[in-house]
Amino acid sequence: MLNGQETRPPVDAVLYLHGFNSGSESPKAQLMRAACKRIVHQGKALPCSTPQLPQRPQAAFEAAQAALEALGSNTLVVGSSMGGFLASCLAERFDLAAVLLNPAVRPAHLIDELLGTEFVNDYTGERFTVDAAHGEELARLVPPRLDPGRYLLLLGTADETLDCRDAFKAYTGCRTLIEPGGDHGFSRIEKHLPAILAQGGHCLTPYS
Repeated sequence: MLNGQETRPPVDAVLYLHGFNSGSESPKAQLMRAACKRIVHQGKALPCSTPQLPQRPQAAFEAAQAALEALGSNTLVVGSSMGGFLASCLAERFDLAAVLLNPAVRPAHLIDELLGTEFVNDYTGERFTVDAAHGEELARLVPPRLDPGRYLLLLGTADETLDCRDAFKAYTGCRTLIEPGGDHGFSRIEKHLPAILAQGGHCLTPYS
């Protein structure tokens, strides 16, 4: 297990990292904030940060790290797709528990298929084009190893963007929840929120 993870106290905050070309107001980010508001920790709602991440990988990692530093070291980091990759980078560097939703595996290689493609972010209106620097930055961020004891992995078998088998192999040995027919956006995340928060030592009570 992760350096005594079984005896760790409940986390003091949750950091949610959105995926590539997504945003801090995505449906999953909103659900995470709403779920944390339902948890009372130290006399108040459990803090949850869902920062808007820059499109450049290094800048995105630095923004995620800054958000983590603002929350404190006892934080559960949750990431979706490319955000899952960044969550792994933070988790390994700062010894954190993490939850990964359809995480990107070897994202530098994925970038090769997108070179020259122009995107518009629906949440910010930003326009950008993927270039070789995206892949170079991602390659430099890859953790030297992954400790399976720190992760809860959620995979959708019908992911239309990533092959879930890649993540299953890369995170061999970690706790895994498989959603039959689940899509890349993990649109059925709401039913898994109790498991996600339990990874941080909290019990999400059902709606009354």
